[in-house]
Amino acid sequence: MGFNVRRYGPKLLIKPSKGAVKRIRKRLSAEITALRGANASAVIRTLNPIVRGWAAYYRGVVSTETFQSLDHYLWALTYKWALFRHNRRSKHTIVDRYFGRFHPDRRTRWVFGDRESGAYLLQFAWTKIVRHDLVKGRASPDDPAMAEYWAKRRRKNGDAPPIGSKRLHLLRKQQGRCPVCNGLLLYAEHPPHSPEEWEQWAKALRKAITVNAIAVTDGGTGEKEQRLVHEHCRLRKRARGSPIAQRACEPTGLA
Repeated sequence: MGFNVRRYGPKLLIKPSKGAVKRIRKRLSAEITALRGANASAVIRTLNPIVRGWAAYYRGVVSTETFQSLDHYLWALTYKWALFRHNRRSKHTIVDRYFGRFHPDRRTRWVFGDRESGAYLLQFAWTKIVRHDLVKGRASPDDPAMAEYWAKRRRKNGDAPPIGSKRLHLLRKQQGRCPVCNGLLLYAEHPPHSPEEWEQWAKALRKAITVNAIAVTDGGTGEKEQRLVHEHCRLRKRARGSPIAQRACEPTGLA
């Protein structure tokens, strides 16, 4: 499972195992090496699902120091990548081009990013550590009477899909449904159980749902607001040439 369970004095701590950390370091190094001929945008697009997936899997245990160590290691990899790409440029020029305060809500100036698109590389330590809570009594996810309990538990425990704070806010605001077809945006019957599954889920979500400006018709104002919609719904509406209008959404416990 990739965990180390060990007692430190009176405390029993669960941490990512040395083998798991070694594997993710090897994976990151291999990806960076393969991307030496690519641009910064491609590096970010490739590494972000890996970072997000691995951090999401280990966020329920004692991972703070491990996350910080991996961030330092990943910074060194991206810095070496930049030096390889521009071996005739000064180090100061390279740092100014690829590192800065790309994240709008964080003050660190050492975030790797692409100045043309504004995209930036995620950091492991940005994932909040959330401790696991025991399930109440004999509560079952299959019991309709316990739907509200499980919805509150997911919100409290941070059991949220790896889609970023903006998309998560929209997902909750829309009660988990697409405003075009009124169908569920996410299906959580089988949540991820490994770093690889979290990574695949992150990639699938990026392709399946998108932030799109749609016409909000409920108030009759005709104004456009940001909404999460299925990618196939957006493409279908675009092909037909008709504007996307919001439909009423029924409550759901997904978000």
